[in-house]
Parts: sequence; structure tokens; C-alpha cells
Amino acid sequence: MSKLEKAIVSLVEVYEEYAGKDDKKFQLSQKELAELLQTELSSPEFQGKIDPEDIQEAMSKLDKNHDGEVNFGEFARMVGLLARGLFRAKRGKGKKNKEEA
Repeated sequence: MSKLEKAIVSLVEVYEEYAGKDDKKFQLSQKELAELLQTELSSPEFQGKIDPEDIQEAMSKLDKNHDGEVNFGEFARMVGLLARGLFRAKRGKGKKNKEEA
């Protein structure tokens, strides 16, 4: 599999692993989402490259239908926002650099 294919499969598998912990197998509850983020974003290298504000921004934009749960589409958007934050941090284009300019 290509890198992109592996990334897509991994994204689906992580979602399914955490969403499958309660009665609603295809939704992430608030508790499941918190556990997912705490466990899956735990490496010091990754945490050093993702601004906590990016995580907060992603969280605030997740629950588009305001049902208190996160479906796969909402989760995928969150991962996209986190990836954008990592990309910006690696390029030195983070929020802090914009404010200093």
C-alpha cells in the first residue's frame, strides 16, 4: 500500500477502535473522543509540533450537528485541522510566527 492508502486505513481503524467502546458503534462520545486524543496524540515529538490552540480549534468545530457526539465526517475534519497545524509548524508558519510578523 502507498503511504496515503496506509494513512486512510489507519484513520478509519483508529476511529473504529475508539467509537466501538460503547453502544453507538459509529459515533464517538465526548468520553471516547477525549480518550482518543489523549492516547493517540501522546508522543512528545508530535505534541511539540501541534499547538494546543490547533487542538482546541479542531474540537470547537467538530460537532456540526450539535448532537453531543462526533461522527466519522466530523472526526475526519478534525484530523485535517490537526494535520494543517502540523504542516504549518514544520514550515515555521505557525500562529506564533504570524503574530510576530
